[in-house]
Amino acid sequence: MDRGLIADVHDPVADYVDDGGYASPHNAMVTWYHHLQQTSEWQGIMWDRKDDFVGHEAFGQAKRPPRKLQAPGTYYEYNDIRINRLALSLLRLWRKPLPEVLKDEVMDPIGASDSWRYLGYDNADGAIDGQVMRSVTGGTRWGAGIWINSYDHARFGYLFLRNGKWKDRQIISEKWIRMATTRGTVGRDYGYLWWLNTEGDTWPEAPKTAFRASGNGSNTVWIDPEHDLIVVWRWHQGRASNEFYKRILQSIKTRATSEVGLD
Repeated sequence: MDRGLIADVHDPVADYVDDGGYASPHNAMVTWYHHLQQTSEWQGIMWDRKDDFVGHEAFGQAKRPPRKLQAPGTYYEYNDIRINRLALSLLRLWRKPLPEVLKDEVMDPIGASDSWRYLGYDNADGAIDGQVMRSVTGGTRWGAGIWINSYDHARFGYLFLRNGKWKDRQIISEKWIRMATTRGTVGRDYGYLWWLNTEGDTWPEAPKTAFRASGNGSNTVWIDPEHDLIVVWRWHQGRASNEFYKRILQSIKTRATSEVGLD
């Protein structure tokens, strides 16, 4: 959006990507917005895995029964296969590997380390302008995705806390930050791949403006603009989140109260 590669998130992806993935009447209705909100209902096979894998494959609490496919934009489902399709579509759009895009456009400008890695499956290769390029995945399920340390995670979170600005440079537009952290009309309290607290139901003890990115293993970047706070934590149980944030905010309040008393 910021670079003008996409005119409007509500445009059909088929208007930009012509690789057969959006050729069917059903998939032709899928927009960038649908992909970002996890409501695309895209149908097909990505890197030998079908879109309905959630109905046939068990992986802990995420197992779900088979269901009827819905129209794009009408049903929310967290689905790795469809996010992997989004990643391939973005590769087609940028015409260079997404790890290079992330490095050049975001990670280098915010001073990230050189230790992070953004990986794709061994069979996730596609031809772009006559060159073979690997398409990355949306998550680390099945062994790919982003592998990154906590300090780099915190820098990425800080970029969003500062509405896309790093020092004196606007790396991501404020408009995009607002769009990405605005709840959609279908399903969970969810933005563009960000978990939100708009209704106050996700973390009742936290501000409604708080939001987070959450990956495999519950690796989390939690952002609380109201308290000017970023929390990076890993390998926790999701149900512990609200209590954890509650205790952090209580400690901040206690410290602030004691400092006022000392004055």
